[in-house]
Amino acid sequence: MAEPRGRRRMWPWLTLAALPLLLWLVLCVGMYLQQRHFIYFPQATRTSAEGTNFELGRDGFMLRGWQLHPQRTDALIYFGGNAERVQDNAVDFDRSLPGWSIYLLPYRGYGPNPGAPNEASLVADALALYDDVRRRHPQGRIAVVGRSLGSGVAVQVAARRPVDRLVLVTPFDSLGEVASTHYPWLPVRWLLRDRYESTRHLRARQGEWLVLRAGRDRVVPPRHTDRLIATAPVPPRVVDFPEAGHDDLSLSPRYWSAMAEFLQAPAASGR
Repeated sequence: MAEPRGRRRMWPWLTLAALPLLLWLVLCVGMYLQQRHFIYFPQATRTSAEGTNFELGRDGFMLRGWQLHPQRTDALIYFGGNAERVQDNAVDFDRSLPGWSIYLLPYRGYGPNPGAPNEASLVADALALYDDVRRRHPQGRIAVVGRSLGSGVAVQVAARRPVDRLVLVTPFDSLGEVASTHYPWLPVRWLLRDRYESTRHLRARQGEWLVLRAGRDRVVPPRHTDRLIATAPVPPRVVDFPEAGHDDLSLSPRYWSAMAEFLQAPAASGR
């Protein structure tokens, strides 16, 4: 039996109406499959292992990085941003914190290191790094500093290990919330595999911590930093840089002086 002429005329219109939904679904699938290419940017950090002086065995391979002032009693571990060459901070750490042994270890897949980054692996590597640093500095304090993406790693280390001082630079509440700000037309909270839910992990942290906040941050809009602060069980010390953006925050002399003052200050009573 032939299809009624009116129904035949409707099919092109129905197909046309469904096309945006189909394209949206294809985009969602593409974002899900390629999401880690939008989270991690190791390409600009590639370098040879020449000049590294520190290594950590992980999953059958070595992660290589840099250590400053190896004979110091106290140690600081730095976790960088998603496209950051952590070794570029060496001069500033050397000048600002000469009394600390500094560990600058690129993530797997970054710098000279093999592997592919993902949240589970980066956090596991970070915990192994902390344990190795604790063995090297059995009597010292251990501070952890995390910037941007690294704040999500640093929070999880501080939630699971005794961290004397925690410093978070342009931190966020969760990666899903930040991604929703940048992609409001996508269901990113459902699509994300690497979530870095710092708000949840920070509940296990009771010690002192410092937040360096950029007032004109377009990568991590300040409201995501503010939400993390508002939900924390222990209020942090906050140093605000109202005119700074996400990438130029560390160009201010106050950036390094605020960090050094916090790390060198005596512990608050009752904590």
